[in-house]
Amino acid sequence: MRTASVYVCQSCGAKTSQFFGRCASCGTWNSLVEQVAHSTDGRRRSNSFDPAVEPAARRSMAMASLGDQPVCRLASGYDELDRVLGGGLVPGSMVLVGGDPGIGKSTLLLQSATAMALQHSVLYVSAEESAQQVKLRWLRLEGVASDLQLLAETDLELVLQELEALRPAVAIIDSIQALHDGSLSSAPGSVAQVRECAAALQRLAKRQDTALILVGHVTKEGMLAGPKVLEHLVDAVLTFEGDRFASHRLLRAVKNRFGATHELGVFEMQGKGLAEVGNPSELFLKGESASGVATIVAFEGTRSLVVDLQALVGVTSYASPRRTATGLGTNRLHQILAVLEKHMGLPLSRYDCYLAVAGGLEVEEPAADLGVAAAVVSSYRDLMLPKGTVLLGELGLGGQLRPVGQLGQRLKEAVRLGFHRAVVPQGSGLGPIGEELELELLEAASVTEALVMALGVNPADDGC
Repeated sequence: MRTASVYVCQSCGAKTSQFFGRCASCGTWNSLVEQVAHSTDGRRRSNSFDPAVEPAARRSMAMASLGDQPVCRLASGYDELDRVLGGGLVPGSMVLVGGDPGIGKSTLLLQSATAMALQHSVLYVSAEESAQQVKLRWLRLEGVASDLQLLAETDLELVLQELEALRPAVAIIDSIQALHDGSLSSAPGSVAQVRECAAALQRLAKRQDTALILVGHVTKEGMLAGPKVLEHLVDAVLTFEGDRFASHRLLRAVKNRFGATHELGVFEMQGKGLAEVGNPSELFLKGESASGVATIVAFEGTRSLVVDLQALVGVTSYASPRRTATGLGTNRLHQILAVLEKHMGLPLSRYDCYLAVAGGLEVEEPAADLGVAAAVVSSYRDLMLPKGTVLLGELGLGGQLRPVGQLGQRLKEAVRLGFHRAVVPQGSGLGPIGEELELELLEAASVTEALVMALGVNPADDGC
């Protein structure tokens, strides 16, 4: 066995045999760190197996012969967290929870660990805080008396020994970037440390069916810190989002092998910790009656959310008009404005346009296009949409209105919250559902037709 030096990028994990000032993979400067790698001659050796003497043992099985083993999920103590996980924690799975500093990751997991410890054995590993610091936070959260086990340790070997000795049903590691493998020379949080620590924890979790939750830090760009292989290694990746000036927090599933992706859970930060929000539509629905406000029904995972969109259109004082979007892609806003100017003759290229999604929700789906167009036109013409109107539809570049998915479920959520009028793409086939829900269903083939139905006047007319 020979030893050789390799240079590993601490940002992306790329390896090179020579030192460069800049990583060739991610372009980061001064991120290459020298490490010693063991190399072999590349040949596979076998000491006892000889194919000429005995046949190789089969390890594969026919798919149809495998027995059905029902998965017994572990309740996290929060319905919102269980929703995002797909119904609860799966034994032997590994979940990565990331978010900005101070967003409430540790608070949520400590509350969940306390609740789970009433029924299962739970180990909380604090690699960033001392045991007394965690105890103070636990008392502030008014944690109930339970058999929750606490370990304040950064050494990976000691953490693995405790996991093997205790064999808990659930283990929480806060955080994976703070663990340190003594066999590696790199510093905690480096690419090699995070990769090896996560791999060792995964092997143990699979072997003894321990549901493992890892807390991960994020970079200044909002990406999960550490190698990208960490996200591939875990079974689920959850992101904890929220505005530090607002009280609500959004837990979103980016990856989930045991449930729907992009599932959304809503929490509210209170004085005694995080409380789940059972009806999040009330959080994003302000019920305002003013020009520039339109209501849509966003679909997050398996949940429908009624959301208000707010737009402000004014004459620009700059050489180039300003376009700002909060909660919606700016490029999407530019596209919708171009469609309105082309097919409705509205001179929006001479106006500033500001758009915001109420409540800080990120809306990525194209079903919000018609709502955005209605909010913009409503502000431009200083018109108010009739109360109780919801708009759904995707705008094509030709001005046509395209159908959206899960339309029936969206309309049911709107009716539940008191809406009685909906503008949808033509050919939805939901006439019977509209009659059953006592919903006035207006179908339009183009954006112009839809806005005329919604506003009651033609916004392209100068005299409206």
